[in-house]
Amino acid sequence: MTAPLHEPTAEAAPSAAEEAATAGSAEAKSVQGRSLGRIAWERLKRDKLALTGGVVVLVLIAIALLAPVITNLVGQDPETHHEDLIDPLFSTPKGSLGGISGDHLFGVEPVNGRDVFARIVYGARISLLVGFLSALVAVVIGTVLGVLAGYFGGWLDALISRVMDGLLAFPQLLFIIALVSVMPNEMLGLTGTGVRIFVMILVIGFFGWPYVGRVVRGQTLSLREREYVEAARSLGAGRLYILFKELLPNLVAPIIVYTTMMIPTNILTEAALSFLGVGVKPPTASWGQMLSSAIDYYDSDPTYMVIPGVAIFITVLAFNLFGDGVRDALDPKGSR
Repeated sequence: MTAPLHEPTAEAAPSAAEEAATAGSAEAKSVQGRSLGRIAWERLKRDKLALTGGVVVLVLIAIALLAPVITNLVGQDPETHHEDLIDPLFSTPKGSLGGISGDHLFGVEPVNGRDVFARIVYGARISLLVGFLSALVAVVIGTVLGVLAGYFGGWLDALISRVMDGLLAFPQLLFIIALVSVMPNEMLGLTGTGVRIFVMILVIGFFGWPYVGRVVRGQTLSLREREYVEAARSLGAGRLYILFKELLPNLVAPIIVYTTMMIPTNILTEAALSFLGVGVKPPTASWGQMLSSAIDYYDSDPTYMVIPGVAIFITVLAFNLFGDGVRDALDPKGSR
């Protein structure tokens, strides 16, 4: 017998170059690109205080939206009087801690006996409504005028900047008090409290836009000199294209940060106006109005003053913590 022409041989071992190429491709597959949004979210997740503030904000929004459902579950109404729970001699709630009981979780108001828990829940609707919508008005006006001033410059920038300086120096609170005091009881199909809420949203937002406008203008002045803007301009892109496609997307982060910081300020402004008697009028529930009513009973029923004060404190603190976390998460130079 003759030997086979080809002896069976072992498989050739991979060369060093092939091993390096395989390792490189595996490493390339394991490394995935991350968007700016994902990077910001990962930073935000590491900030426990910011996450806590965000959760509290979401809970407050849910309470405001579901106020009728929540008050029905506890069997109370913000307008129902319970005179039988009031001491006729001192006009204060019977029992300790402002009449807190299983039926009235936060007690009842002096004189009329309205449920404090139900009024706190409904008061959240007013505070958040004014806070969010007035911030929206300020952001829209401030963004538009800030971008125009920063991009076009010249006389337009000078005009808008002088208007911002004038509004920043204007006594906002005094103007709102004077304006709300002379507003008619009916306007644009709204009556009573609706008119006051509408006016507060417009006026607070109008006097708040210069703060946003200054930030947006400064960012636009920096961005308009960047290479990608010059490249778009050299390729024949129009001004509207550069404004909406090149500049505005890069202004989203500072706008979001400033919005989260503006909402608690607007909530405090609404509470101050209601406290001074030029905001929401009774019987509509408002935290500032409850604080104003509690002044006459702070020594005999301190609970009535503490509860709306704590509600305002928790709301403002939650928004500030969340806003600080969002600012740190969106900061490209941040190390957190």
